[in-house]
Amino acid sequence: MKYTIAASAAMALLCLHNAIAGPADYVYTPHVEAGEREIDFKFGRQNGGNSPSQTASSLGFGYGASENWFTEVYVKYQKQGNDGLKYDAIEWENKFQLTEPGEYPVDVGLIVEIERPQDRSEGYELKVGPLFQVDQGLLQWNGNVLFERHFDAAGPEQTEMGYQWQVKYRAQPAFEYGLQGFGDIGEWNHWADRREQSHRAGPAIFGKLPLAARQALRYNAALLFGLSDAAADRTFRLQMEYEF
Repeated sequence: MKYTIAASAAMALLCLHNAIAGPADYVYTPHVEAGEREIDFKFGRQNGGNSPSQTASSLGFGYGASENWFTEVYVKYQKQGNDGLKYDAIEWENKFQLTEPGEYPVDVGLIVEIERPQDRSEGYELKVGPLFQVDQGLLQWNGNVLFERHFDAAGPEQTEMGYQWQVKYRAQPAFEYGLQGFGDIGEWNHWADRREQSHRAGPAIFGKLPLAARQALRYNAALLFGLSDAAADRTFRLQMEYEF
């Protein structure tokens, strides 16, 4: 099962536009918990730089369908500048755990997302990429490489490449702290000029608050600063998950 998923993903990568990390994007982790259900809210706002301010949010419902597969459906909203908040897209996210936690020095997963934007000229968006995690005592390291392409779109169809990373110190379950970073580097086989790439990084906090039996509230938030000309000067992002 694991190898079939991995092989399918590799083929998808070969046939995989616009891997522009949105203000509400979060860092994927490779682990899956069977039977877990969650209501997931994400919010992000970025401003400064060469583009107008942008606000994005989403609301989703997810389910751990098996020990190796977590699936979630999101409704996404977006606001540009002084415009009102508008429906932006619907997204189907699937995460696959390819190794057991601690089985190897690096835990490995896979993310596969399909999005249908409100603007039909954008066609369909496919995003795939490997997910990596290393645990060293109280430190957790994550690094992901993402590939994104639009299909059946009015504009050119090309495969864009981006990345995510985070490191956190697991001081205690209710409050952990660390750093996060996001970037977009252009076409996967022809990187954009450094001035046209987007790189952001900054401090982040994390935590899980237990509620009733099998219920918990999980959160993470970050304040990101632009590290390149094409990135927004500041981005605030927040994710809240109610697990049950």
